[in-house]
Amino acid sequence: MKAIAYQQNLPVNDPLSLQDIQLDTPVATGHDILVEVKAISVNPADFKIRQGMPAPEGEWKILGFDATGIVKSVGDNVSLFKPGDKVWYAGDISRAGSNAEFQLVDERIVGHMPKTLSFDEAAALPLTAITAWELLFDRLNVDKDNANKNILVIGAAGGVGSIMVQLLKKLTKLNIIATASRPETVSWLQDLGADHIINHRYKLSEQFVEKQLPLVNYVVSLNNTSEHIEEIEKVLKPQGQFALIDDPETLNVVPFKMKSISIHWELMFTRSLFKTDDMQAQYQLLNDVATLIDNGQIKTTVGEHYGVINADNLRRAHQRLETQQAKGKIVLAGF
Repeated sequence: MKAIAYQQNLPVNDPLSLQDIQLDTPVATGHDILVEVKAISVNPADFKIRQGMPAPEGEWKILGFDATGIVKSVGDNVSLFKPGDKVWYAGDISRAGSNAEFQLVDERIVGHMPKTLSFDEAAALPLTAITAWELLFDRLNVDKDNANKNILVIGAAGGVGSIMVQLLKKLTKLNIIATASRPETVSWLQDLGADHIINHRYKLSEQFVEKQLPLVNYVVSLNNTSEHIEEIEKVLKPQGQFALIDDPETLNVVPFKMKSISIHWELMFTRSLFKTDDMQAQYQLLNDVATLIDNGQIKTTVGEHYGVINADNLRRAHQRLETQQAKGKIVLAGF
């Protein structure tokens, strides 16, 4: 099978940073299904791992944490899928990823693909949908029915923020304050349903005062958290909740003590990495999001299409994400 992989942690402009290779097609056993990959999207996790996680000596590391495809075969213990099913998933960070013609993935972290989307359109959503859903409803346990509560989403125009704003709009009554810094991302968030938009390049607290925005019950930080941490404390209510997904080198949360602010970290790979008792929650979550899409409540967050799945196009996608200027998700399809 065709695959794109690396053996050395190299800058994205080096042709060896991602290479086109040929590997044997894997075989499904146990809870695994073998998926023929039709489309993928690219996430910050891809370039971060490419930059910093060595491949096992003498082996290839295959990235890719979003995919849609068709089930080709199933393991002995599989009960949720059968050959021919269209599926979508984000995979497992400890296993070979979706940048390959065929991929093994545990059925418990896979969902049935939305019927109303193409493979390309659906590929934009699994990782970000899981991350946004788990952060809101498993980590923060947001109060869905209280119209008097407010949330601030920092970096809301990216992949996770784009689906998070939609989930908040459709599943909660929260007042949504989002951040964006460019006219096109402001327009994007307005279309997705944000109630107020401020610019994360300026002091958040000053913009809250200027726009007469209330202090918030929840803050979600999706990138550059260390740059915003002092301002986050200022705009959170006492006993508020703060959640993040990025990897700041340092994070001074001592000022949070006076307000008794709680801190939550979200990594959507936790369930699959540790085979948690509730691992199958991701199967149900993805099916629930598919229903929202098929009912017209949520739309795809495709931002750009980079063509077929090969090393050249994936290097371009990684380079784009490294600038932190992407709007929505970058999708590739076919081999």
